[in-house]
Amino acid sequence: MKKNPAAQALGKLGGTARAKSLTDSQRSEIAKQGATARASKLNADERSRIARKAVQARIAKQGQLKGRRGDA
Repeated sequence: MKKNPAAQALGKLGGTARAKSLTDSQRSEIAKQGATARASKLNADERSRIARKAVQARIAKQGQLKGRRGDA
């Protein structure tokens, strides 16, 4: 089934327009609700894998920041 390009464009505009109309705190609250719903569907192994990946990303980011400031 071929998707309707006009409908796709309208769908993208709706989400973008809504996001622009919300405050930072409102967007944050919506994101928290989504994260809670997603986490409730994960099993322990999946949660562990995601947490491990997040830690690795933070460590990598810290390494990049240290290099920029001249810290070694």
